[in-house]
Amino acid sequence: MLLTTTNTLENHPISEYLGIVTGETIIGANIFKDIFAGIRDVVGGRSGSYERVLREAKNNALSEMQEEARKMGANAVIGIDLDYETLGANGGMIMVTASGTAVKC
Repeated sequence: MLLTTTNTLENHPISEYLGIVTGETIIGANIFKDIFAGIRDVVGGRSGSYERVLREAKNNALSEMQEEARKMGANAVIGIDLDYETLGANGGMIMVTASGTAVKC
C-alpha cells in the first residue's frame, strides 16, 4: 500500500476517493516511568529507549490506519497527518494518531 503525506501520488492517478481513515495508539504512563527509571542510553540529551517506544506507537497507528484503508478497498492513503498528544490529569499518557484519505489509484 502506498502512503504519503502529500495530496497526490506522482505517476499514480487517483481514480476514487474512499474516505478518511484513522489509527490511534495510546501509551500509558507506566511505560514512561519504566523507561525513565532505567535510562542508560541517553546521549546528547536524547533517549533511545523513549524514541523506540514512540516510534513503535507511530508504527502501530499507521498500521491500524492502513488496515482500515484495506478494508475499504484502497491501495493508497494520501494526506497523512501524524499527531502526538498528552492525555490524563498529569499528562501521564501519550496518544499517537494517524489520519489520511483512503484512495484507489
